[in-house]
Amino acid sequence: MTKPCPFCTLPQERIIDSNDLALVIRDGYPVSPGHTLIIPKQHIGSWFEITPEEQSAMLNLLERAKAVLEEEFKPDGYNIGINDGPIAGQTVPHLHIHLIPRYKGDLEDPKGGVRWIIPGKAKYWE
Repeated sequence: MTKPCPFCTLPQERIIDSNDLALVIRDGYPVSPGHTLIIPKQHIGSWFEITPEEQSAMLNLLERAKAVLEEEFKPDGYNIGINDGPIAGQTVPHLHIHLIPRYKGDLEDPKGGVRWIIPGKAKYWE
C-alpha cells in the first residue's frame, strides 16, 4: 500500500497563498529560513507535463512568494529549483518548485550554487 501524496492532502492551514491552479507552502524540512514550495493543485509529477496555464500560475506564485520572503526574511539571494524525476532527486512524486532563500554566510563559499548537485562538476572555474 502506498502512502497518499503529501501535497494532495495538505491541511488548509499550511497553505500561505494560492491561485486557481497552484498553491504555496513553507517547506516542512527547510534548508534555510523561509524555504518555500510552489505546487500545482493537479497531482502531476513533471514540469514538462503541466499545461502552459499551470506553468504561468506557478511562476506568478513564485514571484508573489519572493515578495513575501523579501519582506519577512530579507534574504541576500535565492536558489530556485525543480527536482524532476527520481534520478534528479525528486522524492515527492508531485511537481513542486523550491524557492530557497540564501543568506550571506550560510555557506563559506556558495560559488557554483545548484551545480553542487554533482560535486565533481561544481568547480568549473578551476
